[in-house]
Amino acid sequence: MTQLIGILEEGFIYAIMALGVYITYKILDFPDLSVDSTFPMGAAITASAILAGMNPVLTLFLSFAAGALAGCVTGLIHVKLKVRDLLSGIIVMTALYSINLRIAGGRANVPIFSQQTIFENGFLDARIPSALAPYTIVIILFLITLVCKVLLDLYLKTRSGYLLRAVGDNEVLVTSLAKDKGLVKIVGLAIANGFAALAGCIYCQQKGFFEISVGTGTMVIGLANVIIGIQLLKRFSFIRSTTAVIVGSIVYKACVSLAITHGMTFGLEANDLKLITAVLFLLILVISRDRRKKVKAHA
Repeated sequence: MTQLIGILEEGFIYAIMALGVYITYKILDFPDLSVDSTFPMGAAITASAILAGMNPVLTLFLSFAAGALAGCVTGLIHVKLKVRDLLSGIIVMTALYSINLRIAGGRANVPIFSQQTIFENGFLDARIPSALAPYTIVIILFLITLVCKVLLDLYLKTRSGYLLRAVGDNEVLVTSLAKDKGLVKIVGLAIANGFAALAGCIYCQQKGFFEISVGTGTMVIGLANVIIGIQLLKRFSFIRSTTAVIVGSIVYKACVSLAITHGMTFGLEANDLKLITAVLFLLILVISRDRRKKVKAHA
């Protein structure tokens, strides 16, 4: 049961980040590596703000806003300075590494174990039945993830959301509608990185610390979550893609957890997490490619 709770906790946290990656990868077709630094930026801001006495709930909005700003910078570099999408993300990711250290006061690790977080909320604790008390963190994470999913679904139904989808499918169409496709991309990148920073904020409060390298491989994890979820549930047309992404995040974390647990038999350790992540992602890509080939062959 403890392992299941751990899977759900991390699954929901990374699902929020994966919702952002879904925007860049599936909608905009933009390989945005800046999420590898906006994720820890949210954690850095959260740790510093909480230590300064800020209400932990407010750090959620602050982190999202900071991530959105970083996404705007990535978009501006790409749109206004005509830098390739991949390079734009790399430039912002590299710059944010130093900025994150400055936010954290020059420290690569900032603990907040003794500070109050969103998971020590008297208002919610009083309303959660005592039988569910051991699952308080999971319940709070589920509610936050659900809110993010619903808000994103609602946004994608707006005029701006439809334009965002159109940019990914057909940029010429957006231009023909007298809309600035560059501005639409910037908005999409802002929302995506806002989600990544928000996930980093929640991760920091759940784990109790900020660590500068916590964002390494975030983009890979997000892509894996998106691909797994969409591949698993693509036959169920009534299930929204955002729901599939959340399911994919939980399934992915379950696979990683099982790989680490049973991998100890073969000499694997917790320190091999990034290696396991890379191998699983490679397998996911190969399997999804083979499936696409089979579908085309039958067609």
